[in-house]
Amino acid sequence: MREHGGNLDHAQQRFGGRAEAWIDLSTGINRLPYPVGEIDAHHWQALPSRSEIEALHQAARHAYRTSAPIVAMGGAQAAIQLLPQLAPRGRARILAPTYNEYAPILSAAGWEVEEVGALDALAGANLAIVVNPNNPDGRRHAPKDLLALLPHVGYLVIDESFVDAVPDVSLASEAGERGLLILRSFGKFYGLAGLRLGFAIGHADDIGKIAAASGPWPVSGAAIAIGCRALRDDAWAKATSARLARDCVRLDDMVQPRGWTLVGGAPLFRLYETADALAAQEKFARGQIWSRVFAQKPTWLRLGLPGSEPEWLRLAEVLAR
Repeated sequence: MREHGGNLDHAQQRFGGRAEAWIDLSTGINRLPYPVGEIDAHHWQALPSRSEIEALHQAARHAYRTSAPIVAMGGAQAAIQLLPQLAPRGRARILAPTYNEYAPILSAAGWEVEEVGALDALAGANLAIVVNPNNPDGRRHAPKDLLALLPHVGYLVIDESFVDAVPDVSLASEAGERGLLILRSFGKFYGLAGLRLGFAIGHADDIGKIAAASGPWPVSGAAIAIGCRALRDDAWAKATSARLARDCVRLDDMVQPRGWTLVGGAPLFRLYETADALAAQEKFARGQIWSRVFAQKPTWLRLGLPGSEPEWLRLAEVLAR
């Protein structure tokens, strides 16, 4: 497995402790998850029906403000795995640095892959990929700037895994355009990454290809039941977005005395420039708080947002040591 956050087993091997005692801030997953409530036994026992899957699709269209064709998948990662099948092999360009799964997946499938640092450098690619907001630095691009790129590439894939709390950044409403594919993650914003639910939104032809490659039951009955409930809960989404915005400011203020510089971030994580990220990670780990470091950027430290007040207090205690 490539380097990702969420590798809490590695933290335990190095620093000990039970998994439930750790505060895992190495991911961008909401630590105050959606309250799933009771799940009818039917959703565990029966294969999902077409009508149930379509109900999930309609709930996603509601949440993502789109009428475009959509398909549910086992997380946004499941859609990323299928990207090489979207078009004949050619030149792929990825706006980098970003999520580290795209380049190796495309390379392994025979694509010529190039990582570029500017949006206009994507022009001329058969497949162009932008993560918006970006992971790990939170860089954002205006929808109009992304749409302006569309005529100059074969396919434009926008990974919107961290856009839920800033919906005006999303291009989901334009996803019916030929050549535009939007990927959405459910688990991060709703704090239910273990459910493995995500969506691809795009032109009918492309969604048809992805749906065919995903098979007849791409998501579980429990994922459908919880997804339908959560994606239509506008009040929870609004309140959560407001809380995350406040918590970003709170975290930035807490680390400011350390002399760290904010590189960027999204409403679920912050990225800081430190003198020595590994040393900072170890300091947190001795207080059983796990953070994310980057082999190629030894001064970068990424922190997710604590959830409960006791988590915030423990983070403050570790920072004060």
